[in-house]
This record gives sequence, C-alpha cells and structure tokens, in this order.
Amino acid sequence: MSPESVPSPAVPVAVAPAAAAAVVELDDVSVVYGKNEALSRVTTQFPLGAVGLLGPNGAGKSTMIKALLGFVVPTRGQMQVFGLDVRHKAAAIRARIGYMPENDSHIPGMNAVTFVAYCGQLSGLPPVDAMQRAHEVLYYVGLGEARYRNVETYSTGMKQRIKLAQALVHDPDLLFLDEPTNGMDPKGRDEMLALIHDLAHAKRVNLILSSHLLPDVEHTCDHVIVMDKGRIATQGPIATLKGSGGSVFELRIKGDLPSFLDVLRSQGLDAHGTDEDVMRVLVPAGRTARDLFMMAASHKVQVRHLRPSVPTLEDVFIDAIEGGPRADS
Repeated sequence: MSPESVPSPAVPVAVAPAAAAAVVELDDVSVVYGKNEALSRVTTQFPLGAVGLLGPNGAGKSTMIKALLGFVVPTRGQMQVFGLDVRHKAAAIRARIGYMPENDSHIPGMNAVTFVAYCGQLSGLPPVDAMQRAHEVLYYVGLGEARYRNVETYSTGMKQRIKLAQALVHDPDLLFLDEPTNGMDPKGRDEMLALIHDLAHAKRVNLILSSHLLPDVEHTCDHVIVMDKGRIATQGPIATLKGSGGSVFELRIKGDLPSFLDVLRSQGLDAHGTDEDVMRVLVPAGRTARDLFMMAASHKVQVRHLRPSVPTLEDVFIDAIEGGPRADS
C-alpha cells in the first residue's frame, strides 16, 4: 500500500515547537567500552526535520542512539533531547520517542496487531486507543492484510515494517530509525524509503535515520551528520555539502589508476576510484577540466573519457572519511 492511499489519522503529525533550535544536542560526549572508545568527545546538534546519521559499520552510530535513549551511560559529556537532560530525564524522553531498533524485537506467539497494541500500552496509551492505533499504523506500513498473523511467520521485510509500526503507534515527537532497510529486497527497500520520506516530508515527523547506506540517507533526509571512528567527520544540510564549490568530473583512463589518484590528491583534488579504470574527481573552484588533462599528460596517463557530473552524498562521505574530521565539526 502506498503512503498516499493511507487515511491521514493513520500516522502522527509531530512538529516540535518552532522556537526550538535543535531536537537533540550532544556536548563533548564520550562512550567507552573497555578499551574501545565508541564515541570520542562528540559535540553536535540534530536540527528539526529528517537528519541522517551516516557512517560505516562501527562508526558509533548505534552507540549514539543508545546513549540518547539512556541505555548507555557516557563516560563524559552531556546530552539533551527536547531540552531535557538525558542523564536525569531518560524515561520522560523515551516516552516521546519512537525507536526502530536494528535487531528484531517482536514477542513470539503474538500476532502483529496485538504486539503493536501492546507496545502502545507500554508507551502509555489506554488499551482501546492502543488497539485502534495499532490497526491504523499497520495499514500505513503495508501490513493491514497480515495484521492477524503471528509475527514469527513474517518475512524479513515484514518484520522491518512491524518495527516501524511499533515505533509510530504512540504518536512520538521524534523517531530513531536504526538501519531500517536491513535485509530487505529492492522492492521492499524502496517501499520502506517511501514511507520514511512520507513521514519526514508529508507528515513532518522529526526523525533521525542511522544508516551506512548513502542512498537511503540522500533519498529521505535534508541534513546529515557523518561519523567515522567515533567522531564527527562532517555535518550540515545535504544540499549545502553537495554544492560546496567546484565541479565534479568522471574520468575513464588508460594507465595506473591508484598512482594517478595519488597524483590528483597530491595536487589538492578530491578523487576516488569507482571502477577498474574510472574515477570521480572534485575540481575546486578556479580550476577546470583542462588541469586534469595536463596532469594526465605529464604523468603519461591517457584520458579516454571525461564528462561533467553532479556532486552526490557519496562524494561528501568519501571526502569526509578520507580527509578526517573537519575542524568546524
């Protein structure tokens, strides 16, 4: 079922107060597991709207979410959600958050509508209201026809959908979505992303989407925070980060690709390989494609194909991860 066909009461319309500068704030936060520093002195803000929390596996994304929920206690620093201190108001914060965890969280032996209604009651809804909301959100996520089936009979994609349903049932002010497309086939993944986009842009639900998949974040979010090795690598509005100046070119060459990438980087260009003999190069303002041809000629590299491209979130991500944390982050 597409989002457009769902009655409007089926999902929350949660808009934070206009005066709020950020829904989530972290100030000098570190989390240590044994000798491993999962978060390292992180300072950042999550603005209103749809924010992508992007980074490779192990970057610290899930640890940050668990810390904001009060499940993990930082070794240093302060965190606020809705202006409330997480250390002292974790229960009050969790009552206003919908959390879609990365791992399965259903209860064996319960059908979908009973499980989602039960989650609604745990979040404070009266039983009758919880059951009504359960039916509504299950239809919204595309499980209306399967809502009386036991959850353990569901496919991986259906289990992802029910996790979204239980996160929505109590009409939260903020959604935490941790790898929401995990294990889904291409069709199911597209449908899940359409639901998330609808929540963020049509229903105006504030959400934080944690993912290592760049297209998921680029399709659904307006703002991104890129993490690497427990630190903030870069952050900002996606449109601004993609349009930070310069031009992007795709090159197909004949020659030693890794060596030529090193040459380009030594000249201050952001470059990365995308295929055996193809690369993407960000040429800063004031330089042109002619500079690429000149560098190729001087290093005996033949340019077989060159065409302008448009900046993508992948360019931003690779630049942030390979370049290390930004000074203003």
